[in-house]
Amino acid sequence: METFGVLTFDKKAMARHLSKAVCRKLIAVIENNEKLDSEIAEEVAHGMKDWAIDQGTTHFCHWFQPMRGVTAEKHDAFLSFDDEGLPIQRFSGRQLIQGEPDASSFPSGGTRSTFEARGYTAWDPTSSAFIFNTGKASTLVIPSVFLSWTGTVLDMKMPLLRSLAAVEDRSLKLLKLFGNRSAKYVRMTVGSEQEYFLISKDMYESRPDLMITGRTLFGKSSAKDQQMEDHYFGAIKPKVLDFMADVDAALVARGI
Repeated sequence: METFGVLTFDKKAMARHLSKAVCRKLIAVIENNEKLDSEIAEEVAHGMKDWAIDQGTTHFCHWFQPMRGVTAEKHDAFLSFDDEGLPIQRFSGRQLIQGEPDASSFPSGGTRSTFEARGYTAWDPTSSAFIFNTGKASTLVIPSVFLSWTGTVLDMKMPLLRSLAAVEDRSLKLLKLFGNRSAKYVRMTVGSEQEYFLISKDMYESRPDLMITGRTLFGKSSAKDQQMEDHYFGAIKPKVLDFMADVDAALVARGI
């Protein structure tokens, strides 16, 4: 499939934009949980920037999941200036590895000074960077974790990564008990929800309860529930098929 992963900085993109040595080190970090060598960050950032610019991207962001139920981003432009004041496109290893969004929005009960409300995003190389297109904007998205200046976890992803590491550690020990001593890693997978509800945009925007809470809080009961189960294995409407085709195309482009 020619379009599979075209918007993702995957192994094919790494091979085109990174040296063989740096590519091997980065893949070892991703697949073998090896420590990230800060010395390769500059070349990785430069290669990632060139790949993104080839796709029409002008900005980058650290994308993270703070503890408030939605995702967040800290956006910056590749635009910079050289020593003569001329505009250039630049993306450094430091910008790739770490960002500094504001963490003052988190409740503190009045026990924290404003200057102590710093939050830092850190690049998570185990999740591929990808390009997000919306309207006229095209952004290089860098999956990240979110920490306070003291190292306290402020996001939903770091606990997940720690859980994955714990499950892998126990699974490898269990495999050894059963005689499998050749296994080097264990990978966990999860599927998306099998059932979902589609609502027309104009109807959705006319319901404040749906927009704010994601569910109906008032109104009549559904005209058709699951009493007869006659809606299972039914014909899919063209509008729904169009939606599913759009989702499939977006997922394939991001290597999912």
